Amino acid sequence: MISELRAKSQITIPKELVDKLGLSEGDKLEIYEKDGVICIMPVVVYPKKYLDELREEIEIAKYKIASGELPVFDSVDVLFEKLEEK
Repeated sequence: MISELRAKSQITIPKELVDKLGLSEGDKLEIYEKDGVICIMPVVVYPKKYLDELREEIEIAKYKIASGELPVFDSVDVLFEKLEEK
């Protein structure tokens, strides 16, 4: 597929690619150059507050695992077996 570089360095992403990738207006795209090739990759941007809260939850979970408050399973199968007991 060929797109034309337009005024203000704009291009149009072909509809077939937009549909195939499930993109929609307002989605964020990272654009970078690698070895002379222009790469465009869809990305998700999370608010810093959300990431800080997630980081805190992970630290709490790590503490609970280290203290033995939360169990650790050797595999997903063992986890499911434990869940099925309840």
